[in-house]
Amino acid sequence: MNSNKSPVIWLTGMSGSGKTTLSCDLESYFLEKHYKVYVLDGDDIRRQDKEKLGFGHDDVLKNNLRIAYLCQKLRAEYDAIVVPVISPYNDIRLQVRAILEPNFHLVYLKSDIKSLRDRDPKGLYAAADSGVINNLIGYSATNPYEKPSNAEVVIETGNNISINKSKEELLTYFNRSIFIDK
Repeated sequence: MNSNKSPVIWLTGMSGSGKTTLSCDLESYFLEKHYKVYVLDGDDIRRQDKEKLGFGHDDVLKNNLRIAYLCQKLRAEYDAIVVPVISPYNDIRLQVRAILEPNFHLVYLKSDIKSLRDRDPKGLYAAADSGVINNLIGYSATNPYEKPSNAEVVIETGNNISINKSKEELLTYFNRSIFIDK
C-alpha cells in the first residue's frame, strides 16, 4: 500500500480510555498482515520535545500540529500511522484533519468518568481528586474534553465493555474502510 496518502488513525479520548492499549493492538494486527505501521504516541512526543508544553488550548494546539506534520512526513515510509493522543478540542482536531486528509480517520474512544477513575493507569484521576493536579483534561471544570462531532467511528471503552470487544469493533472498521487483506 505504502503511499503519501497512507492512513493516519488518530485515536482520541480522555486519559485512561484505552488509546495506548488499542494502538498497540492495531500495531500488532497490522504487522501480522505485513503492513509497515508506525505508532506516534502523543505522550512520547511531549517527552522528547525540548519545549515543555502544558495542557491548555495553545500548548495542545502546538503539540497536536507537531504530531500532524510529523505524520505527514512519515506517510511516505509507512502503510499506516497510528496516533494515540488525548486531542481534546474540536477546533484543533479540525486543523489536524485539514492537514492530514485524505485518509485521516478520527477514532473516538468513549468512556464514562467512573471507568476512567477505576482504571487510572497513570494515577492522574487520583492526583486530581487529591488536589495535586488541578487541570486534568476532561475532569476539571477549567480544562474540558470536547467530544468529537465528526469521528469516523466511536468505540465504547467503559468498564462494562471488554477490551477485546473494543478491539474487534476497531478492526472491523479498518478492515471495511481502509485495508484489503494482502
